[in-house]
Amino acid sequence: MVSIKDVAERAGVSVATVSNSINRPDRVSAPTRDRVLSVIDELGYVRSESARQLRTGHSRMVALLVLDMANPFFVDVARGVEDATRAQDLGLMMCNSGQDESAEALYLSLFAEQRVRGVLVTPSDVAGRNLDTFRRHGIPHVLVDRTLDIEDGCSVSVDDVTGGALAVGHLIETGHTRIAYISGPSRLNQCRDRHAGALSAVREAGLDESALSVLEVPSLDVVSGRDAGSRLLGLRPRPTAVFCANDLLALGVLQAMFAAGVRVPEQMALVGYDDIEFAAAAAVPLTSVRQPAFRIGRTAAELLLDETSGDLHTHQRVVFDPELVVRRSTLARQD
Repeated sequence: MVSIKDVAERAGVSVATVSNSINRPDRVSAPTRDRVLSVIDELGYVRSESARQLRTGHSRMVALLVLDMANPFFVDVARGVEDATRAQDLGLMMCNSGQDESAEALYLSLFAEQRVRGVLVTPSDVAGRNLDTFRRHGIPHVLVDRTLDIEDGCSVSVDDVTGGALAVGHLIETGHTRIAYISGPSRLNQCRDRHAGALSAVREAGLDESALSVLEVPSLDVVSGRDAGSRLLGLRPRPTAVFCANDLLALGVLQAMFAAGVRVPEQMALVGYDDIEFAAAAAVPLTSVRQPAFRIGRTAAELLLDETSGDLHTHQRVVFDPELVVRRSTLARQD
């Protein structure tokens, strides 16, 4: 591998001059700098980031750890993060915990070993134990799509209680009084908050809480949605509407309804959450609670970069409002 010494020898200059040509070009005369850069191009020299980091104590890498990179919501979050980091000429390392607390702990340990500039994380460990351990390393971090009861950090999230209330309130307004909530793992704050919002809408409408039945699934994906849809059809009395904790679950439920010959929305209305791109493109366009995923990612990254800039930083908790996007999957019932 070509080293900085090889470049210096070929260009007939010192190692310090090569370093200055790369990192502090204003300190090198134009002819010398041009000669050094020409040799770098000729030899294919690539500077060692680890060596630079040891010298300066600063990394040019930001880490992003999400629950499920297969979920388009988190892809859009990552796009927002990348938009902010690229503007600062920083690299982005993206990892997927798969809702696994042990995987999360492993990645956080890796980030600490690599001394990344900062970490953006959607924790799968709702108690925050992994983050408690990670904080000891003094690496700045921002919670994404999550808040925890901490005072020493920033977070960017959406008001999921309001989102759940929007979804179920809409179903009640369109005439439904037997509604199912298909939730991901109840240990996830998002799933619990959306359930709390759904219950609040039921109460506000003057309905008994039994009007909302809950089916919990192990994962927030299409397969789990299909399984939940099949279970839903066996309930007695059968619900006439479904609110799903995310769009992937809702798309799985939609598949199960089609397979069983149940018409959506005439026999089963359906609401998702996130408003991913596939929601509008589904066979029956899906009503969904929209989260501003790109803005969430970009805002979280901007807060992290502000904290790592060296200037005075004030921790913030940013909470975006969700928006209900109504499509064909919840047309008014035809009695």
